[in-house]
Amino acid sequence: MFSQRASLLVPLAVEATLQAQQQRGMATLKAISMRLKSVKNIQKITQSMKMVSAAKYSRAERDLRAARPYGIGAQQFFEKTEIQSDDKAEQKKLFIAMTSDRGLCGAVHTGVARFIRNEMAKDSSNTKIICVGDKSRAILSRLYGKEILFVANEIGRLPPTFIDASRIAHEVMKCGYDFTEGSIVYNRFKSVVSYQCSTLPIFGSNTVEKSDKLAVYDSLDADVVQSYLEYSLASLIFYTMKEGACSEQSSRMTAMDNASKNAGEMIEKLTLTFNRTRQAVITRELIEIISGAAALD
Repeated sequence: MFSQRASLLVPLAVEATLQAQQQRGMATLKAISMRLKSVKNIQKITQSMKMVSAAKYSRAERDLRAARPYGIGAQQFFEKTEIQSDDKAEQKKLFIAMTSDRGLCGAVHTGVARFIRNEMAKDSSNTKIICVGDKSRAILSRLYGKEILFVANEIGRLPPTFIDASRIAHEVMKCGYDFTEGSIVYNRFKSVVSYQCSTLPIFGSNTVEKSDKLAVYDSLDADVVQSYLEYSLASLIFYTMKEGACSEQSSRMTAMDNASKNAGEMIEKLTLTFNRTRQAVITRELIEIISGAAALD
């Protein structure tokens, strides 16, 4: 009697094991299929973003060529007057981080924030930061949140204009922080696949008025100097915004191209794994059918 029960239980246990293996194989196939579909959708998105970035990059490069005279002209004034801040005890520094609100563009924004963070690590006394773009604020506010004067948002969604640069320059001059010298930290565009984190010097009105070579320009009073400094600051900000926008679009285009290639490699691997798993499930089912037929004979 017990031997008959045991003989009945053994086939039931074998059948339960085979069903569990079959269900596990189907579950694995379903998970791989879902992952494969997800990666294919991601590849479509990255390819679309690459095409959009390529179109925006071509426009940004054209705008950059037109904006470069603004930056070159503003820099020549500081170079010819040889403005320097002599009093080290009363120095007040200012860093303007030129980034944007958008990501998925490699290390464009991280490089600017890293440069300022390294400079602040050397000496953060009497030093303030202005963030143009939300990405630099997100990185720098963790360590130097109290040193940030203000943040200019909504940068990068549309091509930068001189009106945007003028508003930022006006806020810099009216923020109440009388800096002696400072730097605009931005990404200088070099080619489609390369850019360089660079700086442009800026100076306050008191520092400019103390320059010995300012006398080469006739009829300069305090109001004229103040007006020109605001205009030159707006020109430099406009120029660096164009440089940063061009670097950002080229970096995003490269990043999306690399992401599409990585997605393609992952699709190939997942497809191979899916086919192997499906073949294993089919082979196991054939073995079960053949074994069952042999047992009946």
